[in-house]
Amino acid sequence: MKLTKHLFLTAFAATGILLTGCSNPADKTESAKVADAVETAKSVANASIYSIRSDSTISFVGSKVTGSHGGGFNSFEGEIAVANSKIVAPSKITIQMDSLWSDNDRLTGHLKRDDFFDTVNIPTAEFAVTSMQDTPQGPELTGNLTLHGVTKSISFKPEVSISDNEVTLKAEFDIMRFDFGIVYRGKVDDLIRDEVVIKLDIKATSVG
Repeated sequence: MKLTKHLFLTAFAATGILLTGCSNPADKTESAKVADAVETAKSVANASIYSIRSDSTISFVGSKVTGSHGGGFNSFEGEIAVANSKIVAPSKITIQMDSLWSDNDRLTGHLKRDDFFDTVNIPTAEFAVTSMQDTPQGPELTGNLTLHGVTKSISFKPEVSISDNEVTLKAEFDIMRFDFGIVYRGKVDDLIRDEVVIKLDIKATSVG
């Protein structure tokens, strides 16, 4: 009886650990709205321009059946344009995909290969703003995201602060990697989830 009880408790504990490891980070974020790419927005005349600073961060969390991994990009540049207290075109950020990092060196190398981002043949990703709208839940930013050579319009709700000297933008949302042609599934017994969480902490300073 004691042996049976011990085996039951051990199995129960192992199940609890497995279920904890299986949680999906995207369950805690709002999914970005994804649609076909839209026509590039015209630059707004007399917009104030802010240069994105190097202390900004762009990171991500991907997961599979057995757990999750974090990563991000070390090299990116761009600018934010503001008119009438809204972010407008030609706001854009360009990411050097080979600057990708993750919490596992072996994974970093795999993410750079053609199973995922194919950084040799597709060296950059880009997000170009097309509009910013007010909603009851706060501002919604829309733009064309070009990732893995595929361009889609995405919309998400950031926290934005605008002053004469600085713009800050923070956001957490998830996208479906299959929408951007990243279809590698992983091992049969350790499948990779479709959702990827994107985390933005963007800081930009007025160029005067």
